[in-house]
Amino acid sequence: MGETTTKPGLEGVIAAAKQAPGRGLPPVHLWNPAHCGEIDIVIRKDGTWFHEGSPIGREALVRLFSTVLRKDPDGFHLVTPVEKMKITVEDAPFIATRVDREGEGLKFLTNVGDEVVAGPENEIRVEMDARTGEPRPYLHVRRGLEALIARPVFYELVELAQERDTPEGPRLEVESNGAWFPVGPAGAHQL
Repeated sequence: MGETTTKPGLEGVIAAAKQAPGRGLPPVHLWNPAHCGEIDIVIRKDGTWFHEGSPIGREALVRLFSTVLRKDPDGFHLVTPVEKMKITVEDAPFIATRVDREGEGLKFLTNVGDEVVAGPENEIRVEMDARTGEPRPYLHVRRGLEALIARPVFYELVELAQERDTPEGPRLEVESNGAWFPVGPAGAHQL
């Protein structure tokens, strides 16, 4: 029989993530490990994961890490049943790289393989960058984790949008699973 050991750091995260049954996600929201620390992993604004300053080139490893990622009030962590290690996320941890209309929903694909249908549980939100005035669109993926919607995907959303009257004035919005989401501030499409 195999011996169960607790491996520290990166090896422990890999071992815990591999124990997720099937393609499902591990129940990181239920894990409350006592041990906390930091690990030199950074998720850059473009969605690239780095470990100790070098990009993590193995897509399967990044996907594995993404399954044990959790957002807590004090930041982002890779969580196992016995460890909770803080990492750095420059913007959103994921990038929405594709969108397709499927029935009444908009189904997004992220850079780590998550498929998310926008709706009341997974909202789309758009912030306006104070410095550039450019839109920064996001999609809720799971438990507080978001994906930055890639620019080409956002352009597709704008093409799908309809003008709707709001208390702030006419605004472009997109519908998915019965919920409407603005793709910019009121009146921006009329400039």
